[in-house]
Amino acid sequence: MTDTGQRKTSQTLQKDSPGATPAKEPAGGGLGGAPGGRGKTTIADGVVEKIAGLAARDVEGVHAMGGGLARTFGAVRDRVPGGSKSVSRGVKAEVGEVQTALDLEIVVEYGVSIADVARDVRENVVTAVERMTGLEVVEVNIAVSDVKLPDEEDDEPEGRLQ
Repeated sequence: MTDTGQRKTSQTLQKDSPGATPAKEPAGGGLGGAPGGRGKTTIADGVVEKIAGLAARDVEGVHAMGGGLARTFGAVRDRVPGGSKSVSRGVKAEVGEVQTALDLEIVVEYGVSIADVARDVRENVVTAVERMTGLEVVEVNIAVSDVKLPDEEDDEPEGRLQ
């Protein structure tokens, strides 16, 4: 990795990134410096989606994630032997080099304040994603697609041992 062309390309990309600050050359201009500054870390959209999905589900008043059709297919998939529950259902992330934006679709419990639940989900998701990834969360859009009524059957049964 002594190719000066590669180092300059990496620095150019970082400078062109919105909100990024250019990497500082160590004194003497060599390759020394902190090991954390040697290389690039990329985070896949799916990673951010999983973190956001888990953080959103932790909020009281959130019954489920995703729209009706996605929840129906998810419930069927969850019942198939070997199938796994999708923690990123109802979450879409767009991840850049230093920022991310999220869209969430949730189902809330009947009787809760939707505005309060949305605020709590937004705060929990931003905190979790920024803490775990180091990315700046620029927006969290929340769509409430349904309300879970007390007498409705659950599409997603709680984890049962079989």
